[in-house]
Parts: sequence; structure tokens; C-alpha cells
Amino acid sequence: MAPPLPETFVKGFHSEKHVKSMEYSLFGCTGMMVSKVSLGCATLSHLFGDLDVEDAIKAVEMAVRQGINYIDTAPYYGQGRSEEVLGLAFKNIPRQAFYVATKVGRYERHFEGMFDYSAKKTRESVEKSLRLLGVDCIDVVQIHDVEFSPSLELVLQETLPTLEELRSEGKLKFIGVSDYSMDFLKKVITSAPGRFDSVLCYSRNTLIDNTLKNYLPCFMQNKLAVICAAGHALGLLTNAGPQPWHPADEQMKVVCREASDYCAQRGIELGKLAMFHFIQLAGPVTFLAGMQTQKLVEINLTAYREGLSAEESEALAHLMKTVFPKIQRKNWDGNELERYRAAMKASTNK
Repeated sequence: MAPPLPETFVKGFHSEKHVKSMEYSLFGCTGMMVSKVSLGCATLSHLFGDLDVEDAIKAVEMAVRQGINYIDTAPYYGQGRSEEVLGLAFKNIPRQAFYVATKVGRYERHFEGMFDYSAKKTRESVEKSLRLLGVDCIDVVQIHDVEFSPSLELVLQETLPTLEELRSEGKLKFIGVSDYSMDFLKKVITSAPGRFDSVLCYSRNTLIDNTLKNYLPCFMQNKLAVICAAGHALGLLTNAGPQPWHPADEQMKVVCREASDYCAQRGIELGKLAMFHFIQLAGPVTFLAGMQTQKLVEINLTAYREGLSAEESEALAHLMKTVFPKIQRKNWDGNELERYRAAMKASTNK
């Protein structure tokens, strides 16, 4: 017997065939049934190069029509541009058809205004996100890159209580937290038991870093919906390669460039191999990937639905055995934080 269609299914809008081919799971204790593949929207901004807005809007609609029902964004992604583009896309999509998540805490590209976890800014941010997205209520609001807060106490005494107030006002439904540092995520969650509904971990379940699996037991014991994001390692694991701002060290970038060159020479997209590997881990509720074009929606959903060809499987095996083991340091933990603190120190010493 086929599983029932999710509550987000809208007859006449969705491709029923594609929705039936998508796996849906409970999002922690929230009651939401979320698609295994979800849409990350950092790419709907200048962060990942030039954006064709028309194609991006069509890509969002295409993704939702084909069964993706969880969409993640943040004010930091283009300083509101991602939320604005999503708001345009949502005009063509029934509200019932999707869950939308955004964030608070990280904002500007310049260091002086990049982070603000105060109660005042948190409230202002959620109100602005509601306007840009064009929705009456946000399904999930997450505290963004929480390790950059001046202190954990600020998060627990201002950011989190403000989100709880906004939830009681009906402006959001659920509260989450995100960060690159797995140890800090664990610290935040265990410092506020029962107050978070979800946790977003990014670039920690990829072809080059499998750190997430060590933390899954803790997250799941806390009954959190685990969002596994950025299986392409913020662009490192694609034929196009990363943007100049990518925080990885040069040695890692060189090895990943070797991998992308190997794939390109064989007419294979490294991003498809990364996506296939990414979604194999048991435990996370959903796997979040950036897809700012209709072509990328097709590539990622094909990797999910059909897997890899024999040639692609051989290429993946070669990379895992011969190329990626060359990477000396498997992550960029602390790189961004050190750069931020150095910049802030220099600013105050002027």
C-alpha cells in the first residue's frame, strides 16, 4: 500500500507522481511531515555568483511541484535578497504546499554589522522576514551560526526568549539552531533542554567530512529534527568550484579542484556524486541543498530518485579511494570565527 500523500500536497498544483516518489518524515516532535530533499536558498543571492532571478523563481516552483516541501533561507543570504526572491516565488505557490524556515543572528557582510543576537534585533528581523517572504507565520526560525554570539548567555537570555515570545504571538511555529561547529551546537542544545525543535548542521556529511554521524545520537536523544545541509560543501564539491569567500584552506581546495577536473573530463557532475553520497546517511529528517536553477533541481532530484549510473559510481569510488584521502584537514572548523575575531579586534584598536 502506497504511503499517504503529505498534508502539503495540493491537487492541481503538485505533480502527484513526483510527490509519491518523495520520502516524507516527521520533523522531530513538530507534527510536520518534511520531504527528504529540501531546498536551501543561500544560492538565491550574490553569495554564489550571479543570479538569474526569473530562473530562480521557476526553480523554486519546480522544486515544490516535484515534492520538496521544506525551504530554508536567512537574512544573511544577500541581506534579504534570498527572502525577497522567495517572496516572489511564493506568489505562484499555494501556502499549504510548503514549510519555510529562516534565521536570526547573522546579517551583514561587513564584520561590524555581521552578527547581532539582541532581543531588539531578533524581533525586528523576524518582522522583516515575514514582510519579505509574504507570509503570516514562519514555520521555523533558527538562531544562525550561534558560536559567533559574544556569549552563550546572550543567546539564552535574549535571542531564544524573544523567539519564544514571537511564537506565542503566532508569528512563528518552531525554533531551531544552526552552526558549523558541532561541539558548540551540542553545548547550546544541552544548555537549553527542550527549548529547541530542530538543529541544522552544514557541510558535516559530505564526501570529505562525516563528522555529523558522531553527534546524531545526542541530537536525536534530545528529540530534535536534524537538518543535514550543504552536501556540496558550500560549492567545493561541484564542477563549478567554490566562491572566493569559501573558508576552507588552500590544500583542501586544491584537492577538490582535482576531483572536479577528473569529473569534468568524463562529462560527470561532481555535484551529483556529492548529492547522492549526502542523502545516504540515516538519522537526519531532511537533506538541504542549494538549487538556484531548474537544471540544478533536476540534477539533485535525479540523484535522489535514480541514483548514479555505472560510470558515475566508478568515478565516485575512484575519488573516495584515490583523491579525497589527500586532504590533510577534513574541515574548516574555527577558520571563519578566527577571521571574524581578528577583524573585530583590529576595528576596536583603530
